[in-house]
Amino acid sequence: MSQPFDLSQFPDLPPEVMKAFEAVQFELLVERAARLHEQAVVAEKDAFITELTALVEKLEGQVGQYRQAKFGPKSEKLDPAQLELALEDLETAIAETQAQIAAVEDKIAASAADPDKAAPRAPRKARALPEHLPRIERVIEPDSIVCPCGCGDMVRIGEDRADRLDYIPARYQVIVTIRPKYACPKGRTGVVQAKAPAHLLEGSWPTEALLAQIAVSKHSEHMPLNRQAVVMARLGVPIDRSVLADWMGRTGALIAPVVDHMAVALKQGSTRLYVDETTAPVLDPGRGKTKTGYLWAVLRDDRGWGGTAPPGVVFHYRPGRKGEYADDILTGFNGTIQVDAYGGYTHLAKPDRKGGKPLQLAFCWAHGRRKLIKAKPKKGSPVVDEALVRIAALYKIEDSIRGSAPDQRQAVRQELSRPLVDQFFAWLAAQAARISRKSDLGVALSYMLRRQDGFRLFLEDGHVDMDSNLVENAIRSPAMNRRNALFAPSRDFGPAKTLPGNGPRRGRPFLGALRQPDRHLQDERRRTLRLPARSLHQARQRPSRQGHRCVDAMGLSRGPNPLTMSSSGSPQ
Repeated sequence: MSQPFDLSQFPDLPPEVMKAFEAVQFELLVERAARLHEQAVVAEKDAFITELTALVEKLEGQVGQYRQAKFGPKSEKLDPAQLELALEDLETAIAETQAQIAAVEDKIAASAADPDKAAPRAPRKARALPEHLPRIERVIEPDSIVCPCGCGDMVRIGEDRADRLDYIPARYQVIVTIRPKYACPKGRTGVVQAKAPAHLLEGSWPTEALLAQIAVSKHSEHMPLNRQAVVMARLGVPIDRSVLADWMGRTGALIAPVVDHMAVALKQGSTRLYVDETTAPVLDPGRGKTKTGYLWAVLRDDRGWGGTAPPGVVFHYRPGRKGEYADDILTGFNGTIQVDAYGGYTHLAKPDRKGGKPLQLAFCWAHGRRKLIKAKPKKGSPVVDEALVRIAALYKIEDSIRGSAPDQRQAVRQELSRPLVDQFFAWLAAQAARISRKSDLGVALSYMLRRQDGFRLFLEDGHVDMDSNLVENAIRSPAMNRRNALFAPSRDFGPAKTLPGNGPRRGRPFLGALRQPDRHLQDERRRTLRLPARSLHQARQRPSRQGHRCVDAMGLSRGPNPLTMSSSGSPQ
């Protein structure tokens, strides 16, 4: 940059020349400053654009990972709980990146020559919060509504509203029950005092609301009692984990009669049930090792065909996976069960079934599809791709009739689905004839071909669904608890639980399970107290005849929040 010209070296110049020269020199300085500012703005924009480009590339990569995790073949191999955690992390990362991109875009818009003329950002799509939430209105008035023209106060012509979701932190409180005593001042009669109110745990601190919250946190939110004890201590209520476990165990023993009734009602009021099982590692005393037990889930959900029975799921603990356990659990039930074609259910369809009439077995198309995907070679397979397209066409028809009456579902299936199913199995047989039976793909094809009757059953009965995904979703909650606890202490491992768990959603209350589990617990306690003393004693003392049982009842309109109970009482 050239040095500024010094006019002091020419003292003899006329004043007019000096002023003209200074004016020119000032214009040059202004022009140079403007040019430097423009260069700085361009450099800043370049930096913003570089940052924005990097963020967009990062976002594209995150979106690609999200799609791969959720929709790619890998999603069929991941454990459902692990998949949810993976998607949660990816969604959080995507939201963070989008916020960073928005901040950079705001900086670019602010650095424009005329920010007011910049194109406004597209508004977010409005989403309504649930109507049942209480609304607390906060009106913000201007500092002054006096009209500048002097006519007086301005008039209200409208308003802008914005909804925000708030949270009131939980707090503990002590309920002090006072029962005054009254006596005759002259000592002529005895003392009068109100009877003590009934409580679920007599002589203990916790209210039914606190017991319900502890159970909900442990079994629906998968928060073990030791972590709950830490949280309670942080909030100023130091309760030892062993005390919480004692509360849960005693609660389970007291509500066992209610759970037994729920399990019976589930079978007696249904003509179609879903059944599935999941492992439950149990400590084997004396060996220092664990053995594998099983939780058998029996689920009812008739909403697919417009049924009025409330949905619910029952978990039965058994030490093994033999078919005799399934027969024992389903004793007294007659109808159709939707299963995953596990061989332990086969004898239930035979005439010599001990627990009732022969059952009809409806097999799960999702399991068949999953086996095809698992058998697909890394290089790809046109056979698997074609099979998935054909199965997807059937599911598209099912989506259109979900919630319809059984007769309508059956009529649509006969007209639209049956030809597709006939073509599918004919095509499947042709492919199986030219593929080695010992290959993974051959085994997957044979899996569906040998079970055609069970896969076709949904065509004949409008009450039956194509798959058993509902019961698979229901066993996610026990699976999460199993992962947290590693193992259960004994065969009667189940905590006495009144708790939310994962199961069919958007359901009505099941046998009294309300949206507020604490109120449900209080209601059941009152009903129990109305039983005759002898019946109450027998109900409390009667051990579970069939091992551990827990019932999961749907009580929330959306989301995984059914109410679960168990009939045996050892705490975890």
